[in-house]
Amino acid sequence: MKVAPIIKAIRAHPAAMTHVLVHTGQHYDERMSDSFFVDLGMPMPDHNLEVGSGSHAQQTAAVMTKIEPVLIAEKPDLVLVVGDVNSTLAATIAARKLNLRVGHVEAGLRSFDRTMPEEINRLCTDAIADDLFTTDRLANENLIREGVSEERIHFVGNVMIDSLLAHREVAARRAFHSTLGLEKRGYATLTLHRPSNVEHADKLAEIVDAIRAALPGMPIIFPVHPRTRARIVEFGLLDRFVDNAGAPGIFLTEPLGYIEFLSLNGEARIVLTDSGGLQEETTILGVPCVTIRENTERPITVIEGTNRLAGTSRHGIMTAIAEAMAIQPGQARKPDKWDGQAAKRIVEIIAARAG
Repeated sequence: MKVAPIIKAIRAHPAAMTHVLVHTGQHYDERMSDSFFVDLGMPMPDHNLEVGSGSHAQQTAAVMTKIEPVLIAEKPDLVLVVGDVNSTLAATIAARKLNLRVGHVEAGLRSFDRTMPEEINRLCTDAIADDLFTTDRLANENLIREGVSEERIHFVGNVMIDSLLAHREVAARRAFHSTLGLEKRGYATLTLHRPSNVEHADKLAEIVDAIRAALPGMPIIFPVHPRTRARIVEFGLLDRFVDNAGAPGIFLTEPLGYIEFLSLNGEARIVLTDSGGLQEETTILGVPCVTIRENTERPITVIEGTNRLAGTSRHGIMTAIAEAMAIQPGQARKPDKWDGQAAKRIVEIIAARAG
C-alpha cells in the first residue's frame, strides 16, 4: 500500500529515474502478500528475497544477507525503504554500509515505547537514513527534538492515504459487506496480530470478551492473521467467538485482499484494531476506530482523526468503544497533506536532486 503510489509517481518521470522493486518476503502469507500486488496494480518484484518467518534477529539478518548482493549488482543512487518492519531496518543498514543513499518513507513516527520492536526499527532507521519523508507535523517535531537537521526532513504527507484515495471508489463499488449479508453501518471489523495481544491466552481472551460485551448484538468481522488463528486454536478460545444463544458474534474469516478489506472498513460502524495503518485509513474514511494498544506511533489520528486509544484492559476497551460509538461517521478533521499527493511530492524531491 505504501510502495504502489511511489512506483506510479516514478513512472511519471521516465527521463529522470527508473526503479527496481525488491520484495523481502517478510510478509510471507500468499493471501496477504501476493494478492496485494494484484489489487494495487503493482508490477511483480524484480527481486524476491523470500525471507519468510523467524525471530526478529533471524529476519533482520536474513534480509541483510540477501539484499546486499542485490544492492551491489544494481548500484542504485537511492534505496527507498518504507514503514517500520524488520525489512526496513535491515535494508537501511545494508545500504548505508555500502555507502548508498537511503530515503525513509514514514519517518519520525514514535510510540515512545522501546519494548516495541517497531519502535527500535523506527529509531535506528531514522538515525542513519539520509532523507526522512514524514507523514505529519508531529513526526517532524519528533525528528527535530532528536537533533535531526531540518535539511534531512521532508514533510510530504501519507502514502498509505494515496493508495486509499486511489482505490476508494473501486472499493465502494465492491460493496463487500453485501457479499457477507451485512447492513451498511451495521457491523464492526476487527484485526489483532501484535504479539502482546495474541501470544498470551489470558490477554487474548480478555480482549475478545471485552469486545463482545461492548458491542452486543453487532456482528464483528475478523479476518484472521495466520499467527493469530494458530494462537486461538492453541489456547482453545474458539468458543469465545460464538454466541450459543444465537446472537451475532465475532466471525472469523480468511485474510482479505486490499480492495475487499477497504470496502468492508469503509462501510463499517466501527473498526477495532492493533494495526498502525488502519488508524490512518479510518481517519480518512471517517469511520470510528478503537486501537487496542497501550500507545500509538500515530497520535495525529487521535488528535485530528476518528481514533481512540483503548489500552488492552477490559475496562479500557469497553470505555474506548463507547466513546468511539458516539462519533458519527464522517466527523473528523483530516491531517494536513493527507490528500493523495504524498508519493508525487517524494518523487519530485528525488527528481530535483537527480537534476
